[in-house]
Amino acid sequence: MRASLAARQTSAAGIAPARGFTLIEILVVVVILAVLAAAVSIALSGAGGERQLEREAERLQALIGYACEHAEIGGIPVGLSLVDGGYAFSRRDGETWKPFEQGELRDRRWPGNVRVELSRDGKRIEIPPQPPEIPPVVCFASGELTPFRLELGLPDLALRWRLDGRLDGDVQRERRDAH
Repeated sequence: MRASLAARQTSAAGIAPARGFTLIEILVVVVILAVLAAAVSIALSGAGGERQLEREAERLQALIGYACEHAEIGGIPVGLSLVDGGYAFSRRDGETWKPFEQGELRDRRWPGNVRVELSRDGKRIEIPPQPPEIPPVVCFASGELTPFRLELGLPDLALRWRLDGRLDGDVQRERRDAH
């Protein structure tokens, strides 16, 4: 009876009983949000390597296309050399090949631990620590390209990207899943 009397007095005075969330309810919501955030970040980090590898394959495909256009427009062959940890473009200058110092065709590094295999005519080409005197892949002023196959991969992923350079100067990119 006392409780109902106190409730009538507070409502008569215009004061409503306290409403809101308890500390326990707030903590439960925070824990749920933390678990969801952790799950999303783990899922995204697993796909990060795949996206990074795809971006690298797209970038190299575009750069080779750009190098071939540069060779056609300038009338000077442009070469591509793969080296440990990256790749370099160079242009023919008389009897020698000179690297591009700046611009889009400057030397580039592979991100992280990308693994690369280059082959021509079905034969694997060794990737040296420094660019060779003559690049293994050349875009000629005529629009032709040294045919090649380049595979990009990461050691912990079954996913690979393959770039196939064709004689007509076209470079095809294909996703390869190893099963």
